[in-house]
Amino acid sequence: MNGLTVTPTQILAGVGVLLVLFWVWRAGSRRAKAAAEAARSGARFVSLAGRVLFNAGLIVAVQWVVIAHPGSPWLLLAVLGLPALFASYALTRAMTVTTVDTSKRGGRR
Repeated sequence: MNGLTVTPTQILAGVGVLLVLFWVWRAGSRRAKAAAEAARSGARFVSLAGRVLFNAGLIVAVQWVVIAHPGSPWLLLAVLGLPALFASYALTRAMTVTTVDTSKRGGRR
């Protein structure tokens, strides 16, 4: 017919080359995913810091207006107390240690 012959050794070598190429491709995609996740994590932190600073500025501005123009003592209490409640809630959640104790013994999964 056409005279093309392939030995079993050549077939094994071809399959080996394909496996190495696949392995290199997978390693590259994993590194790319890790780099993208690291970049996203950094962007999340900057975004979070920006939102925190903006909200803190907003709270300070409202408190400044209420303190600079005295009116009702209840309004002053609300303006100073409400942010304190939110801050104490956030700090309490951040400093509370929660653990999940799971036992690997036993047959159930």
